[in-house]
Amino acid sequence: MRTCFSLSVLALGVATLLAACGGGGSSAGGTGQLSLQVTDAPVDEATSVVVQFTGVELKPAGANAINIDYPTPRTIDLLALQDGDAESLLNGQTVLAGRYEWVRLKVVTSQSTLDSYLEKTVSGVPTKFPLYVPSGSQTGLKLVRGFTVPVNGSASFTIDFDLRKSVVDPSGAFSGYYLKPALRLVDNAQVGGITGTVALSGLCPASASPLVPNGPSVYVFAGAGVTPDDIDATGAEPVTTASVKETSVGSGVYTYKAAFLSPGDYTVVFTCVGATDQPESSEALNFQGARNVTVSANLNNQQDFTAPPPP
Repeated sequence: MRTCFSLSVLALGVATLLAACGGGGSSAGGTGQLSLQVTDAPVDEATSVVVQFTGVELKPAGANAINIDYPTPRTIDLLALQDGDAESLLNGQTVLAGRYEWVRLKVVTSQSTLDSYLEKTVSGVPTKFPLYVPSGSQTGLKLVRGFTVPVNGSASFTIDFDLRKSVVDPSGAFSGYYLKPALRLVDNAQVGGITGTVALSGLCPASASPLVPNGPSVYVFAGAGVTPDDIDATGAEPVTTASVKETSVGSGVYTYKAAFLSPGDYTVVFTCVGATDQPESSEALNFQGARNVTVSANLNNQQDFTAPPPP
């Protein structure tokens, strides 16, 4: 787990800062320590999705929002944060203790600059496209889910940045991409994962054997016995997705890992063509091998996808 940035330089005098920004304390009183990190579920079209972060905004219950700004903007390639990797946004930051209503990631995006961008290969040439967050200065990447920071204690959360749901090609005059918020917040003290091997040659036709462009993927849905659906805001929506990857070039061994899952029951399915799943439209994806998996905290639960038996 990579944690490359800390706001400990702001710790001195932070109580005064928070009181000034917050306009009052939370019901708990006192302070606690908050850590936030960001991870990603993949998108197959891009080779990198780079976002420039300027800070984090927190909303305590019964108080004004608190802005924690970085001394200089931070640039993070979200596409590099897969298979349980994460990047730190706040590391043991002293904040007001108590209940919080929401968190917003402050980012720099533009329709005309490359502060944040998506890079993909076009006609064999790596090409960068602007990445724009609609209403970024008002709501932007806002996650409306409550959490609590204990008095004289610590809380640590991961924000899962699901790029397969978030990155949208709007077409039309804008030549870049929209980054729409598809975020979930998980408590790092209560997370597990699902991992396994995939018999790719037996499950996918020859055209899908190269991992691109079809993008063999595993979809994870909340609850047992869920009828899987694509990402299109109708039907069952996956909690997260995971790309199938070769463990090393030429090994012929393919694996996946869906990390940062809250304990509970899930339905896990495999598709050969995850790259064709577009969040703004409906696709008839062929899902295979639905499995019910119970995730336990602090464990990686094994679920393999083997080739179907011969007829």
